[in-house]
Amino acid sequence: MITSAANPRLKLVRKLAARRQREKLGLFVCEGEDLVAAGLDAGLEPVEALVDAERPALEGRLPRAENVAPELMAELSALAHPPRVIAVFRRADLPRGVDPPVGLGLWHVGDPGNIGTLVRAADALGPAFLALSPGCADPTSPKALRASMGAIFRVPTAAFDEAPHPVVGLVPRGGTPLAELELGERVAFVLGAERDGLPAEVTSSCDELASIPLAEGAESLNVAVAGAIALYEFSRLGA
Repeated sequence: MITSAANPRLKLVRKLAARRQREKLGLFVCEGEDLVAAGLDAGLEPVEALVDAERPALEGRLPRAENVAPELMAELSALAHPPRVIAVFRRADLPRGVDPPVGLGLWHVGDPGNIGTLVRAADALGPAFLALSPGCADPTSPKALRASMGAIFRVPTAAFDEAPHPVVGLVPRGGTPLAELELGERVAFVLGAERDGLPAEVTSSCDELASIPLAEGAESLNVAVAGAIALYEFSRLGA
């Protein structure tokens, strides 16, 4: 059983709290049995697995897991209640690409909660992909992973400029009403950060601009809500 905070496995988990280290090492951390089980269900093999020595979880699925003293598990966790299991996975093992017929291109969406929620929406309303620009939050950050509810293991991601045409930019006002768009068999909806939206260099590269009609006096929609509506509209028209 691991009883020292200086254990190299615990040091690795603490190190991966930083995005720079996740990108450098190509690893990320999942906390809790539901999230870890989602990774295992997707066929990923953990690099490391740690379980609470007094409250073990997923023992039958993690035969090489290390038992950890409960107080050390609590120190590792970013959760309000310490998890029973923590696993480290490889970022390269996550799905990649733009094969699904619909996707969301995200421009500088910096809130990890919104990124995770959009991953979850792409899973529920897809199949769909996410194409992320530089400046977007890391989908393997702790907050994004929790918001994705395990969907990160099923939704492919790509770079922003990999999103295939036709590309429809979603703008708060002035675009074609979303429900009136003539959507083909394939489309990528592009959304910007809530404060700044899409810059001119992005909207000028879109094939069309669309808006979701809002109630009088409403300023805008949360980016995750707007992305989910766009995905639903595509699935509705294709049904």
